[in-house]
Amino acid sequence: MSSPYYFPIDLLGFHRPRPHLREYVSQIPVLKQESRRCIRALANYTPRRQNIKYPRERCAAVLVALFVGRKGDLYVLLSKRASTLRTYAGHTALPGGKADENDRNAEETARREAFEEIGLLTDKSRVPLLCVLEPFLAGGCLIVTPVVVLVLDNTLRPVLNAPEVAQLFSHPLASFLSTDSPFPLDQSAVEFPYHSYEDIPFRKDPSRKIRAHRFLTGREAGGVKPIFGVTANIMIRVASIGYSLEPEFLLKAPNQPGMRERIKYALKGNDRAQARTKL
Repeated sequence: MSSPYYFPIDLLGFHRPRPHLREYVSQIPVLKQESRRCIRALANYTPRRQNIKYPRERCAAVLVALFVGRKGDLYVLLSKRASTLRTYAGHTALPGGKADENDRNAEETARREAFEEIGLLTDKSRVPLLCVLEPFLAGGCLIVTPVVVLVLDNTLRPVLNAPEVAQLFSHPLASFLSTDSPFPLDQSAVEFPYHSYEDIPFRKDPSRKIRAHRFLTGREAGGVKPIFGVTANIMIRVASIGYSLEPEFLLKAPNQPGMRERIKYALKGNDRAQARTKL
């Protein structure tokens, strides 16, 4: 009988130094020094040990697919969810979804979902793993593990699964630490702040708040929604680790509960219907 708990409880197994990282980086024609340092920092990242058991039906993973742009900067692939989906229709998201019973770990979940949604190959020589981060809580019920990879092959072309993904685009990784818009000529950047946030009451104690960040995509005029909530928080974390910098804005609300506390509280709940929500 298979274990009722999701496999990668000890995330440290994902974070052995990559012996071929130098070889991977050498394949990139143009790479800024700060991008090189960012890739190295992510590949060497070791997460805090997790002592919580996660029921498989509550687990999901997202793929943070980084690639190097023409000028040597790092970007992340983001998608606009299809308007016909039952949950989070039209939202901006990372490729990902709930764990399948055949997935051995979070990396397999994230890679499988990214292949199904946007056609990103699971070939680890062309899309090597950099790191797996500590889990995040999404929607008060799903435990989402971010899996960070580097897309080396610039000949890869997306194949969108229309029932799930309406559009695929990229966003500068460093911009998740800034309050300045990377799209200065976009009209929405003039009318609205590039970065904003909303403090949401913690269900266990409404007097404590959880800060949800929001970033404009520069595509709002075309119907693309801002990057918000768990997707924004994941990207802030990835950028902070990679560039070894704190964001220019206040990351947390005063007295904000930590992620471990929030996950423990969510696991104590009995509302399994929420756990069936598609990421």
